[in-house]
Amino acid sequence: MVIVIHLREFSYRSKIAQLARFLGQLPQERSLYRYAPGKWSLKEVLGHITDNERIMSYRLLRIARGDRTPLAGYDQDVLMSGAAFDLNPLSDVLEDYTAVRRATLSLLKGLPAEAWSRKGVVGGNESTALAWAYILAGHEIHHMNIISERY
Repeated sequence: MVIVIHLREFSYRSKIAQLARFLGQLPQERSLYRYAPGKWSLKEVLGHITDNERIMSYRLLRIARGDRTPLAGYDQDVLMSGAAFDLNPLSDVLEDYTAVRRATLSLLKGLPAEAWSRKGVVGGNESTALAWAYILAGHEIHHMNIISERY
């Protein structure tokens, strides 16, 4: 279990640096690019990754601490409609992402071994805290692939 945690932490840290380097080099106008009508801008994708990580980290925390209260899903489009990522400087959106990622790392590092196997219910599906850590990482990888292919 300890090896998995260390590998995940390394992966999360390298993702911060990788994304920061990539986005930090972009001109502000490029961060507003959308690869198709109705698709999110780069800033919106980054904001979505950040919002999603907040939500998933909260779920992971509750499950890891043994809270078996069923947790609801969420609608990413509703959250995006209430956000204004494109109105903020890219540096601010990136700073928020970095702060949230660091908080997630702190949470992951502080969990005792027994917390990883605790189970909870999200959106009607039972899963472990460990599963949520992998879902978190996979979500960002998914969006990084989209960014590299389409932006």
